[in-house]
Amino acid sequence: MAVVMRVGLVVNPVAGVGGRVGLKGSDGGDVQARAFALGAVGRGGGRAAVAVGELRGRRGDVVVLTVGGVMGEVAARAGGFVPEVVWAAGVPSSAADTVAAARVLASRVDLLLFAGGDGTARDVLEAVGDSVPVLGIPTGVKMHSAVFAVNPRAAGEVAAGYSRLRDAEVVDRVDGSPRLFGYLRVPDVPARVQQRKIGSSGVSPEAVSGIAAELRSMVMPGELLVLGPGTTTRAIAAVWGLDVPALGVNVIDGEKVVAADVGADELLELVSGAAAHIVLTPIGGQGFLLGRGNQQLSPEVLRAVGLEWLHVVASEAKVVALGGRPLLVDTGDDSLDRAFPRYVRVVTGWRRTILYPLNERQS
Repeated sequence: MAVVMRVGLVVNPVAGVGGRVGLKGSDGGDVQARAFALGAVGRGGGRAAVAVGELRGRRGDVVVLTVGGVMGEVAARAGGFVPEVVWAAGVPSSAADTVAAARVLASRVDLLLFAGGDGTARDVLEAVGDSVPVLGIPTGVKMHSAVFAVNPRAAGEVAAGYSRLRDAEVVDRVDGSPRLFGYLRVPDVPARVQQRKIGSSGVSPEAVSGIAAELRSMVMPGELLVLGPGTTTRAIAAVWGLDVPALGVNVIDGEKVVAADVGADELLELVSGAAAHIVLTPIGGQGFLLGRGNQQLSPEVLRAVGLEWLHVVASEAKVVALGGRPLLVDTGDDSLDRAFPRYVRVVTGWRRTILYPLNERQS
């Protein structure tokens, strides 16, 4: 009899709801209620469906075990499976449901897929420890942990075939600071599973001043400058005498802040029909430009501005720390991700740029 691969699936249906509306996270009932009031939509189910659909397309010998309803069954069916439902969650579901469901699945599957963010990774860690290999389908806002695939399709690709495992860090922010909670066993596929976020060690004043001057030379009077989150972009704004939130997306026009900490809808209104530039700095250690902590830069916003007006800035030390791994984008729109160039210019100072690879793909 042929050996069948048994894959578990748990979905946090509210993961990532705070991203597009600029709330920087989705943990807590108050944050979720505010996000939904602002028009947010949970994206866990849709991204989980993409992952399991990719898995189904690559392997025909997979059985999916999951949780009833929006915690897994809906996504599994959308991805082409007729799943075995082994747990019924409450409505609305809770972190306790994630823990309970993961515990039930752990003893029955070869690999546990979970869709969520760092908070969900903590729940899975509590439930399974190192008893079963796991892999995160990225659906949260920031995702500092090293347990997530670089995008949903990569999660399905990795789940379909891997040969080694490694211990990967589960990290979450507590009181504004990252904290290590433990390790999960994940497939060791470096190009398709993200690294842990590395905290910023700061950028020298000389480098910041040089980058700021180089950006100024690229922007004409009257053109908007959209600054993505990060200590580097905040430091650049400070060179221009402007104070902007480090964790938000901010819009500058000349020597004034037009809008601070904007959500996707407001940002789209500002850039539609206007000449605008977007400035991004990669997440340290991970290399993500888009899709981690800056979902306000939605596919609609990126298309309205145009990819040719996207500028990447970083210190040379941050680039070196990537160890040659490519920069990454995960906008949630496959066609847009494929439209990015193979290489991008990274501004590291005044008249100093590095040509660096972007979005390396495996077949």
